Amino acid sequence: MSTPVPSKPLKGWRILVPRGGPWGDSVAADLRARGATPVVAPMINFAPTNDPERLTAALAALANGAFDWLTVTSATTVDVMYSQGVRIPERTRVAAVGETTAAALQAVGYRVDLVPAKDNSAKGMVSELTKLEPKPKRFLTLRSEIAKPLLTEGLIHAGHDVESVVAYRTVGEPVSEKVIEDVRSGRINGILVTSGSVAQQVVEQFGTLPESTLVAAIGPRTAKDAADFGLAVHVVSRHQTVAALLDSMVALVESGDAPKALDVAVED
Repeated sequence: MSTPVPSKPLKGWRILVPRGGPWGDSVAADLRARGATPVVAPMINFAPTNDPERLTAALAALANGAFDWLTVTSATTVDVMYSQGVRIPERTRVAAVGETTAAALQAVGYRVDLVPAKDNSAKGMVSELTKLEPKPKRFLTLRSEIAKPLLTEGLIHAGHDVESVVAYRTVGEPVSEKVIEDVRSGRINGILVTSGSVAQQVVEQFGTLPESTLVAAIGPRTAKDAADFGLAVHVVSRHQTVAALLDSMVALVESGDAPKALDVAVED
């Protein structure tokens, strides 16, 4: 009996991956497994906080047991923690916004005590943390400079003592002229939008996209941020994971409702 040939639902698609490094390599591998040709073109990068002294002081207080909870809302925050040699004492519990962030924490040896079961967002974290902790607790929230303070405000509103500290800054990174040309000509068939920062860079660097370009946003929060920047989104994953994002893209393509690709010559 012959072995079934694995499905390659994205065969013939060239998909822009907007971040590099290990994350970009992992996403590129996932795309290849689905038959797509990934184009890794980092559009954002991360820079140190403008207030390193405050971050250092907060991390020292964390190590000394000053907080009941630490909240982590991105894998980039994990990178900062690991690079700073952050020590989390046993008494401090750790909440991760979603499975991707939780996996990043665990990959470098940190434990995870809470991941929102339904809503992988700041709102979801506030909901679950306030149910779990009806009495006031002391929280450290580490965040990006441009992140909206929804988590911090929600916890404060619930009566908790919160120290919110910027762990890093997000900055735009120009892509090559070749990538810009390929996007504008329709040679790139799809773009993964993994944050509001990426959406902003897509609009600023590429301008108006061809109607044939499929734009996939990771989660409702990112889709809303994209809309705020004027970027039309064709598909939104229900969960903030790469697997959910790619599965949503595959489902749209297989349904026949994806934007029709332009008939252009492609040189890989």
